[in-house]
Amino acid sequence: MLAEVEKLMDKSEHRTAEEDTALDLMARLIKGYEEEYHPLPDPSPHEMLVYLMEQWSLKQADLLPIFKSRGYVSDVINAKRAISKAHAKRLAEFFRVSANLFI
Repeated sequence: MLAEVEKLMDKSEHRTAEEDTALDLMARLIKGYEEEYHPLPDPSPHEMLVYLMEQWSLKQADLLPIFKSRGYVSDVINAKRAISKAHAKRLAEFFRVSANLFI
């Protein structure tokens, strides 16, 4: 089914209405199958922080205003130390996301 989806996606602006409908249906079926049989676990607070840092092209030094210590930042990034609720709140404000991502 993935091969058929790829073929239809490659056609992009040359798809018929029927092909668009078939593509939508196949995408929904694939998504439902993956959610049921291969669900992705929620990322850990550490993984979320690393991901956001990558997306924002940040270095550990960029988080010094939040953690106040290079060693603390390093420990959090390397999953040696948990993110406190106070730090989660500051990270949430910094990244403009929910603090729940870091708790």
